[in-house]
Amino acid sequence: MTQAPLALRGHNPDILTSIANLSNDEVFTPPELANTMLDLVADRWAAANAGASIWEDPDVTFLDPFTKSGVFLREATRRLVAGLASSIPDLNKRVDHILTRQVYGIGITRLTSLLARRSLYCSKAADGKHSIAKSFDSPDGNIWFERTEHTWDGGKREFRVHPTTGNETLVYTDRRCRYCGASEGDYGRGADLETHAYAFIHTDDIATRVGEIFGEAMQFDVIIGNPPYQLSDGGYGTSAAPIYHKFVEQAKALEPRFLSLVIPSRWFSGGKGLDDFREAMLTDGRLRSLDDYLDASGVFQGGMGGKGGVCYFLWDRDHPGDCRVTTHAPNGDTSTATRPLLEEGLEVFIRFNEGLSILRKVMAVETGQNRRLTLEPAQRFDTLVSSRKPFGLDTTFRARANQRPGDVKVYQNGGTGWTPRADIAAGASLIDAWKVYIGYAAPGTGNKDTYPHRILSTPFLGEPGSVSSETYLCIGPFETKAEAASALSYLTCRLTRFLILLHKPSQHVTKKVYTFVPTQDWTKTWTDSDLYAKYGLTGEEIAFIESIVRPMELAE
Repeated sequence: MTQAPLALRGHNPDILTSIANLSNDEVFTPPELANTMLDLVADRWAAANAGASIWEDPDVTFLDPFTKSGVFLREATRRLVAGLASSIPDLNKRVDHILTRQVYGIGITRLTSLLARRSLYCSKAADGKHSIAKSFDSPDGNIWFERTEHTWDGGKREFRVHPTTGNETLVYTDRRCRYCGASEGDYGRGADLETHAYAFIHTDDIATRVGEIFGEAMQFDVIIGNPPYQLSDGGYGTSAAPIYHKFVEQAKALEPRFLSLVIPSRWFSGGKGLDDFREAMLTDGRLRSLDDYLDASGVFQGGMGGKGGVCYFLWDRDHPGDCRVTTHAPNGDTSTATRPLLEEGLEVFIRFNEGLSILRKVMAVETGQNRRLTLEPAQRFDTLVSSRKPFGLDTTFRARANQRPGDVKVYQNGGTGWTPRADIAAGASLIDAWKVYIGYAAPGTGNKDTYPHRILSTPFLGEPGSVSSETYLCIGPFETKAEAASALSYLTCRLTRFLILLHKPSQHVTKKVYTFVPTQDWTKTWTDSDLYAKYGLTGEEIAFIESIVRPMELAE
């Protein structure tokens, strides 16, 4: 009895459910997620084609332009093998047709291209004797990979003298790739290391490049996958620059009928280099479905995917409209609503469906208008919040341990110290006032989100005659200690921190994230009970806020 090829049989365990990720920018997709995304594509295809099944169409084409394990292509192939049984009865011919004419991939590294071929063809060589595809005449098949180099641009020209020969040589420093922004110092590597110069985003004309890769002009019906998320940008600490948006833009430029990708959710509120991308996505009416996981571990094991959660979306080229937004909470609860991604007057996506109704109630009380979602500048708490380096002192600044006459107290990373008042170059109006200090970075739990969480680090009062390094932002000035204490109590309230979360794209708590927070009367100690009553929140809304935001106790 002839047995179906291994790649086409149901088998347990599935190696792709447990394979380890190579790095945080190369996150392997679990088969369950790949199948959920393929279901989404199939449903939209049927809706656009009078109920027809995409898996019964022998001409439909799929591309994973950043394939790693090959799971999207493998699962699409599995479905096509079943769907085309009546139109191509011979199993071997059917498999060969699907693998040579319907599924295509672009590997992101040499290793992942071999892994993808093994998943799809049951052989690392598409034309090998063990391959289940019989018509390929090259080992790559339809899984392409070639080493791509970065294109270095900018930087500084320097002449250096060789220490032994004395010859003068022209060198370039601080150059970056014009396509992905990678630093030459980090990614200018020898031939024995991967460049991480991904071919799909290292081109000015993606349609022409894809034609060169596959040997003919290609028009794909479905582009689906999980792109690399970030590259180290050579910044301080673990600084990393996002690159996933570049893959989304290139995929859109190929104009597939459907596009479904899984990416970090941080783009909802913008962030590092993402403002233009955020605006383009939120104003693109072809984004028809968005599934948002608040905790990336709901999709990826081991916290891969980064803080801030992950999402997958479906883009429908020919059928624009409102978007079906589903929020997946860490406890397994879901909330779904069909709505515009960008509400009138806003520049960020309101992540929680429940959050939109809560924000509307707050704004209605503050503005007197039921539909308005923005505050006047005088009503906004962010007018009290400093920018980074409120006193001109960076994170690495270290004050003296001992006080001298004329010194001001410095709150810095790791404790306090003293420095001459004359050395403070900024924030003069804040030095001798009461204020509140709050960490620029929110408390973290490594690379993982936990709910409910605090949103902010614990704030504390800043007395007159004190300043801070870049570790803290400064909120004020306040005329009295009582006023500063009132603002401090307001920041501990869950509703206040929930409004901050609606505008917070990352761990960093910048001045901008306070945009939705209204100012209050600074003559009382604020509690959540006060705020819930003021804005008329329901029991369900209160329960939702308290499932997201953890209580905060002030330090002594």
